[in-house]
Amino acid sequence: MFSKRNLTEATYVSYTNIKQETCSNLNNSEPTFQDCQKQLNLSGSQDNSRQICTSFSKLSHGCGKGNTALSLKEIGDSYLNFTNLTSQLTTGKPKEKAVLVTLYLQNMEKAVLAAAVRNTEERQSVEGPFMDIETRRVKKCSLIKPFTLKAGKQTMDILCTTVQKESLGGAVAFISYASIGSIINESFVSEENLMTKEKLHNFYLNSKVVSGTMGSRKNTSLSMSINFTFQHEKIKRENEQSLCVYWQGSSWSNEGCQVISSDENQTVCSCSHLSSFAILMASTKLQVDPVLTMITYVGLSLSLLCLFLAALTFLLCRPIQNTSTSLHLQLSICLFLAHLLFLTGINQTKPKVLCSIIAGALHYLYLASFTWMLFEGLQLFLTVRNLRVANYISAGKFKRRFIYPFGYGIPAVIVAVSAGVGHSNYGTHTHCWLSFHGKFIWSFLGPVFVIALINLSFYLTTLYILKDQLSSLNNEVSRMHNTRMLTFKAIAQLFILGCSWSIGFFLVEGVLDPIRSIVAYSFTIINVLQGIYIYLVYCLLNHKVREEYRNWFKKMKRRTETNNYDLFGSVTHTRMMEKTVGFPGKSSNLSSWQHVTHTPDASSCFPESKKEEE
Repeated sequence: MFSKRNLTEATYVSYTNIKQETCSNLNNSEPTFQDCQKQLNLSGSQDNSRQICTSFSKLSHGCGKGNTALSLKEIGDSYLNFTNLTSQLTTGKPKEKAVLVTLYLQNMEKAVLAAAVRNTEERQSVEGPFMDIETRRVKKCSLIKPFTLKAGKQTMDILCTTVQKESLGGAVAFISYASIGSIINESFVSEENLMTKEKLHNFYLNSKVVSGTMGSRKNTSLSMSINFTFQHEKIKRENEQSLCVYWQGSSWSNEGCQVISSDENQTVCSCSHLSSFAILMASTKLQVDPVLTMITYVGLSLSLLCLFLAALTFLLCRPIQNTSTSLHLQLSICLFLAHLLFLTGINQTKPKVLCSIIAGALHYLYLASFTWMLFEGLQLFLTVRNLRVANYISAGKFKRRFIYPFGYGIPAVIVAVSAGVGHSNYGTHTHCWLSFHGKFIWSFLGPVFVIALINLSFYLTTLYILKDQLSSLNNEVSRMHNTRMLTFKAIAQLFILGCSWSIGFFLVEGVLDPIRSIVAYSFTIINVLQGIYIYLVYCLLNHKVREEYRNWFKKMKRRTETNNYDLFGSVTHTRMMEKTVGFPGKSSNLSSWQHVTHTPDASSCFPESKKEEE
């Protein structure tokens, strides 16, 4: 394979003896030529390979026209010959292109470093239309601080001691290519070769491609990192992230490189090895599926309505007041507030402080919701377990003085610890939620996973107990009815208890479409409708609640009829008075008018109305 980072000692020997070499002696047995032929053949390209490899072989040894040594300027102008050769290759084959560019970069580094070794000047610099080059030779290190090589607008900072220790002959070269980035562009980006803390999209190169070389003996990391400063080709946008990448022969990788600083115009990188580098820009804004977004907003809106009705029912319906109802009420309130805040605040990324507060509140509300789901699962388990000894409605009651501190206290502790450890991870520039950087997201996923696992065990145990109950049913109708209803509710509890949230753990990077899309749609549809499940199971399918609804509707109907009758009676009474006495004119006596208007009230005039009221 290629030596992507450093040159071998044997190559350096050829540099030191290059004045004694005769370029005309180069033939098909020369190692550079053979390696070129081998790599091009492996890539499936044999067109003009002899011409290409001969050119690279001469470039590697610094051989120009007439077999004279190439100068830095001639080396810089060799890019034009390179583009002419690449245009003769079969187009549309990225593998061929990658191999050819890699060979060119390697031989360019060898040629520039050979020219630096041949020349007696301490510093050389060349600017051209195709590339900018600067070389330096280090004899003695009098300064500990790094010195800077500049090629065009890009710079490389390296310690003098690093050059003295790592290089062969104390020579270092820095090259900036004008347009080679258009050849090895973002199409050669593979997310498998990028180590990032979050999901990135829309990659593109946003700097010149540069090469740094000093003929190191080692093929491993350098003893001291080297800093590169890149000027951006385009202004960095707010939702973009810079990545320091190097060319590893077939794609771009950021292994061994990290971003020191980055602004709109430039990025500073630190790398532990030498190679060909560039700045890869990526968008951190998530690609939104409009259908999933619509399902989310419509489903959460329906859930908000059902949770509101459920909370009113649990609060006002006295016949069903018990410990279970208290659990249902707290779960409904927490989910209602969490969904409402999600719909209204998840995209309020500015100001940053407000976004962090919203993210912290969402973290707390959803953790509180899952805590109450845990209590729901425990209550259901205790209820079913005590079927044989007590009525299922009154079995397994909790003490309220215990459940409220735990229901709201445990999430508060988790959020407080999380905020203390990494408060900066609350809110990002794309959404007001927990940052996916590092492992901070597990402050939410961890408790959710544990609760979903516990509730799933409760759920399975409940089904097992109910199976035995159904197999031993007697002729008692009430017992049969209660057990069957409880069985149906236990099945519906799979979604209410949050077990379906475990589907989200399958939305990992390794899962590809169409399976990933199926999982995403299933997860969204099931979980955004959780409020509907709660209202359906605990309210509409509850006999006592339905009876209360009927009573409420009857009362409302009676009040409406009574109001209509009172209005009709008042209008009739007024018309009768008008016919009897008429309206008083200006000459009427006020006392006689007052006497007339003080007739008995409507109830005395309409005995039917009075009787109805009685």
